[in-house]
Amino acid sequence: MKLILTQEVTGLGAPGDVVEVKDGYGRNYLVPRGLALRWTRGGEKQIESIKSARSSRAVRDLGHAEEIKTKLEAQAVSVKVRAGAGGRLFGAVTVGEIADALTETSGEKVDKRTIVVTNPIKALGNHEVAVKLHDGVSATVALNVIPA
Repeated sequence: MKLILTQEVTGLGAPGDVVEVKDGYGRNYLVPRGLALRWTRGGEKQIESIKSARSSRAVRDLGHAEEIKTKLEAQAVSVKVRAGAGGRLFGAVTVGEIADALTETSGEKVDKRTIVVTNPIKALGNHEVAVKLHDGVSATVALNVIPA
């Protein structure tokens, strides 16, 4: 099955890529979750719009990615969330909240799609999250979750 990716899929490709996958994987996983669209001849326009949106969000070059990395790693970022007794959160800290806090602290626009949280953050305290800035550049950011 030939598909056009609309979001990044680990091990498969980036948005705008045309990939060939097994029928079941495409039909039962990628398409229903909105990660891909079926490839058609008219889909070339969609590919161009997806790639242009991706390039506008992307970091300009490797040097700029290194600059942003040093800014992000220079200081700890605080996120205020509602918490109950014992430091447990009502829900989890979202990547959107983390992206807003990073943008506010560093002054650089950070896209929430570039933030990688390995385990959901459901407790107060210090945590670490990764921000994938460029193909070879990833920043590890110290995140401090505090009660609101």
